Amino acid sequence: MLQQTTVAAVIPRFNRFLDTFPDVSALAQATEQDVLKSWEGLGYYNRARNLHRAAKILVEKGMHLSNDLDLWAELPGVGRYILGAVLSQAYDRRLPIVEANTTRLLCRLFGQLDDPKSTPVKNWLWRKAEEILPRKRAGDFNQALMELGAMVCTPQRPSCSKCPLKAECAAHRDGLQNSIPVRRARPNTVEVQEVCLVVRHRQRFLLLRRPSTGRWANMWEFPRTELAGTENQAEAASRLLRSIGIEARIGAVIATIDYSVTHHRIRMVCWEAQARMAKLRTSCYEEGRWLRLEELANFPLSTPQRKLAASFLGQVAENAFPTDKRPHG
Repeated sequence: MLQQTTVAAVIPRFNRFLDTFPDVSALAQATEQDVLKSWEGLGYYNRARNLHRAAKILVEKGMHLSNDLDLWAELPGVGRYILGAVLSQAYDRRLPIVEANTTRLLCRLFGQLDDPKSTPVKNWLWRKAEEILPRKRAGDFNQALMELGAMVCTPQRPSCSKCPLKAECAAHRDGLQNSIPVRRARPNTVEVQEVCLVVRHRQRFLLLRRPSTGRWANMWEFPRTELAGTENQAEAASRLLRSIGIEARIGAVIATIDYSVTHHRIRMVCWEAQARMAKLRTSCYEEGRWLRLEELANFPLSTPQRKLAASFLGQVAENAFPTDKRPHG
């Protein structure tokens, strides 16, 4: 939950997650839709899916979380970082961790001038992180490094005067703390135009479940598509209706929502549409449902879709779908 989300924002969400799924068995018995709904708004939904799959594996095989490297290696989504973070802090295993804060700190401390995203430097970082680990309290040491990187050895204007490692720091010694670590040039921003339709039939709205792979897998949304080629909004909206087998009269623009995913900057123009019949035929979505207003809150939506619901559906939806600024994906 903490990936690019502050601790203050995560704490209440974490507590609610544990209230909903108090143990591994409860998480394993939940549906993926329940888990995604609990995770809604935090972004990085593959983490929620992997957590759910891991719980199911543990329950199916009658296993319990323990100080067992082989057990953890079998679980989906567990890589070197999670392995080191969990086992060093839970069981005091002498295992290193490397993440954004420790990467920055280690590069400055040892004067690493090459790209930390390159394979040789990544390997070097893991070696250094392991070399400096104490024999005992490795978990506390790992946590301290992360906190030092987050609070003192910050990306911009590091507080070198407050750093307990300043006497050993190569970057501080050579005045390179503002140029280490080397930063890759950011990829060019790609501008994307989307059209989204809030389709109503009588007092119900059409919500569709996305495919089981790709971004926002298995989450729900109002029908949406990117503009193709030289299409304008009206042409894309008509094509979208054809793709889901809906005959509808397209009305006015009801919202324009800007959001970003990786290096894509997306503008989603949202139109209302009145369906003539509640029929649906689509191969690009897994399923669709016609829902009453109050039912929309039961389905996991991405942040831009939640913002659309809040914008269009008024105060009731505002309460059901509180907006936030979490990352997407």
